Order: sequence, then structure tokens, then C-alpha cells
Amino acid sequence: MSADLFYRLLLGDVALQRGDAPVAARAYLEAAREAQDPRIARRAMEIALRSGQRPVAHEAAKLWATLEPAAERPKQVLAALASGGNDRDVAATSGDDEMKARLARVLSDAAVSGNGVGEAFLQINRFFAEQSDKKAVFRLMRDLAQPYPTSAEAHFAVGLAGFNTGLDDASIAALSLAAADKALEIRPDWDRAALLKAELINKGSPDDAIRYLREFVAAQPDSKPAAGALAQFYVERKRYGDARAVMQALWDKDKASRDLEFAVATITLQMKDYAEAERLFKDLKAAGYGEPGAIQLYLAQVAEETKRYPEAIEHYRAVEEGDRAWLAKLRVGALLGKLGRTDEAKRWFADLPAVTIDQRVQTRQGEAQMLRESGDVAGSYALLSKSVNEFPDSPDLIYDLALVAERMNRIDEAEARLTKLVELKPDDAQALNALGYTLVDRTPRTSEGYALIEKAHKLSPGDPFILDSMGWALFRLGRLDEAVTYLKRALAERPDAEIAAHLGEVLWMKGDRDSARAVWKEQLESNPDNVVLKETVKRLAP
Repeated sequence: MSADLFYRLLLGDVALQRGDAPVAARAYLEAAREAQDPRIARRAMEIALRSGQRPVAHEAAKLWATLEPAAERPKQVLAALASGGNDRDVAATSGDDEMKARLARVLSDAAVSGNGVGEAFLQINRFFAEQSDKKAVFRLMRDLAQPYPTSAEAHFAVGLAGFNTGLDDASIAALSLAAADKALEIRPDWDRAALLKAELINKGSPDDAIRYLREFVAAQPDSKPAAGALAQFYVERKRYGDARAVMQALWDKDKASRDLEFAVATITLQMKDYAEAERLFKDLKAAGYGEPGAIQLYLAQVAEETKRYPEAIEHYRAVEEGDRAWLAKLRVGALLGKLGRTDEAKRWFADLPAVTIDQRVQTRQGEAQMLRESGDVAGSYALLSKSVNEFPDSPDLIYDLALVAERMNRIDEAEARLTKLVELKPDDAQALNALGYTLVDRTPRTSEGYALIEKAHKLSPGDPFILDSMGWALFRLGRLDEAVTYLKRALAERPDAEIAAHLGEVLWMKGDRDSARAVWKEQLESNPDNVVLKETVKRLAP
């Protein structure tokens, strides 16, 4: 090994350890050229691919293919990069006959070599993951898969490419589901294909997706990926008990698995079974599970939810490393405020080592929220006003200031701030929703507000708070039946006191007062101090 080669390898290793992938890839490529070693060329190519350096990846793949002509991997990479040049958005149109022909040759070579086309199909799909024209990728994968009807991976690649289009085209959705079914017909126990099928079904009916996964898990009880996906689907539907049962069954089979214990603990926390969650997290902490501070944060959350604020503060203080430590420090200040120690909280926020602009903004937000929750709304408004003057284009500060202004009945200012926010982020669903809701709830300009909320809903159709805004706007417009539909969906997605207040009020106005009382009662049991809910009940059903 020459001194120069040794230096290049050392440079690559050190750069990789420091997270500087571009330098590492170039160093390995030069080392591969000098050593004429296909192993080093492969390393250079893989690092370049992961870090998005297409020219370096292309050069390394060419070198590897030259040094090891029988290797399939560099041919696959070269084919996928062939028409991309320096542009990350690979031109993957089905009409690109030259590129399609190259990819077809890669697949043919893989089939002839005896290695099979399965991995080649999966690699091609990965390479087109960043292509913007997802429908073109789908058409390409469909065409490439036609000569390989017995390959489960070929059908899977077609189904995945279809899923990546967003499934707004009914014909693509149907073809994608059929492709996933075909992959499972060839490999009935392939959990990866089962997960794809579940995601495809979920686009139309989450309940049907759950039923399908439940059947698959029953047939393949040892499939941890499928069971984990089923639990996640349950969590998304707020069926926490079912989710915990699935993960508990897996854990019962493998009691040594701390990962499974952690999954059970986090679901238990979502169920608000705080005593059991705390027991599990303490067991994980004693076992040294997780990254530094991770379990401490969960224990702090349990203590905070059960209003043991001094204990929560101690857990937060124990988190001393990484991004978690910064989050923990912000929570300490908030909890000092909840304990009534506002002067101490102010000093705490003032002394935080906020280095970046984001951290400085978060510090101001944290202190303003602490003041607001402590009843000092004027102090929160003053702090946020000063902060917005210092950081005039901070969306977070503008949003918080608008909310406080609205709370102080400074509606004109709230509207002006939110209008500025929409100007900064014109396609942000939350910004549009905030402005629209303010117009609906606090001004006579209901139709104008509804138009903004409708736009937000198109951008984020499943957001429960936007669903709530849609329902409230429809109520203000006198469309009560539609309002109930949206508000019920919102409450199902997120059991929230203010959403319950809105749904109850619409039901009350429709004359369904028993249902209104039931909705309010359920939320009052878990949120007895919510101002909006209490005011609504007092106003309508004193």
C-alpha cells in the first residue's frame, strides 16, 4: 500500500466518522482508482448513493463494473442513473425507450445469471424513489414487470410504484392492489407484500385494512413486521387496547425483547394507564434500554400527566445529552410555571443556553406559554410582541402572538398577524386554518373564513383540527347536518375538549340534547378545567 493510498483510505474513514459523506465518497473513489480494487469502488458508490452524489456514484459504478465485469450491482446502478445526468429527478418516462431498454437488459442479465430478477426490481424501485413524476415510474415498472409474471418482487415493485403515486387515479389503485395480490399469491407468507396490500386497502377503508392484517397475522403469527403494522393501524384508529394486545402477544413469546417491552409501554402510555406505563418504563430504565435520556423523558411525561410536577422536573433535569436535553430544559421552565414559581421560571428561561435562532425562538415561545398558562396573558403578549419585532419572519412566533391577541379580543391584530403568516406560508394548512377559523368564529365574514378552511382541508384532509374548523364553519353557515358529520370525524380522530364543545353545541341546536350532554359529559370527565367546554355547557345547559 502506497503512502498516498493509505492517506486516501484514512481520509475516507475519518470523513465518514465525522458524517462528511461527500468527502468520504470522493476519497474512496480516488483510492479505488489507485488500488484498482472493486471492493473500494463499491464502498465509494454506496456512500455516494446514500448522500445523493450522482456523478461520484456514476464514476464509482463504472470503475467497479470495469474491475469486476460479472458483478450485477454496478450494472443496475448505471442503468438507473443512465438518463439522469446531474439531475436528481431521474427522467423515468415510459416513453424513454433507451433507458427502458437498458433497465430491461439489467433484468435480463440478472435472470440469466441465476441470481433472479427479484433484487433487481427492488433496486430499480429504490432508485426512482425521488422521481417527481410518480405515474411515469408506475408505467415504467408495469412495463418492465410484464416479462416476469412468476416473480413476486416484480409484482411487488408495480404495486409499490402505484402506491407512491398517491392513488388518486382509480385505475392505478386497482392495478396496484391486483399486483400486491399477485405477489402474495406467489409468496403467501411475504410480510412485506402484506404490508403493502394493507396500505393500499387503508387508502380506501382503514377498517378493511385492519381486518386484512388481522387475518394475515393469524396465518403468520411469527411475523413481527405484520403484527407491528397491525398495532400501528390500531393506534391510528385510537384502538389502543387492541394495539397493546397485539404487541403484548409478541412480547409474551419473547420476554427478553426490550424493543417489544418498549412498544407495549408506549401504547400503555397512550391508553393513559399511567401506573402500568410507569412500571414498564422504570424496568426499561433499570435495564439501560434506549439512547441516553429517552426513557427519562417518558417517565417525566408520566409524572407530568399525573400532576407530580416536582418529580417530572427531576426526570427532565436528568436528561443531559442531545436534542432531548433541550426539550427537557424547556419543559422544566413550563413546569416551574405550573407550580406557581413564575419568577423562577422566567430566570430559568433567561439562563437557557440558546445558541441557534431556532433555540432562541423556542425559548421565547416556552416562556410566553408559561406566562399564558399562569394567567399572565398581558405578559405573554408583551413578550411575544417584542420577540416578533426581533424575529419578524418567524412563523411560530407570529402564530403564537396571533392566538394571544385573539384571546385578548384584539381581533384586528390577530387577523393581521395570521394574514402575514399565510403570506409567509401560502400553502401551509395550519396557517390557512388558523386564519379561516378566526374569521368564522370571531367575525361576521363566515364565508371568507370557510373558503380558507376548505383550502386547508384539501391540503390536509385528515387533520382533526381542520375537520373541527370545517364543522364549525358549516354550523355558522346553517348547514347543521354537514357540520355534525365533520365534527364527529374530528372527535373520532382526536378526543379533544374543544371539539367536543363544538359537536355538543351543534347537536344541541339540532334538538338532539341527550347526545349533546353525552358528548360533553365524556370530555368533562377527562378535561374538567377546559375553559371552552365549561363555558359551552354553562351557556347551553346550566
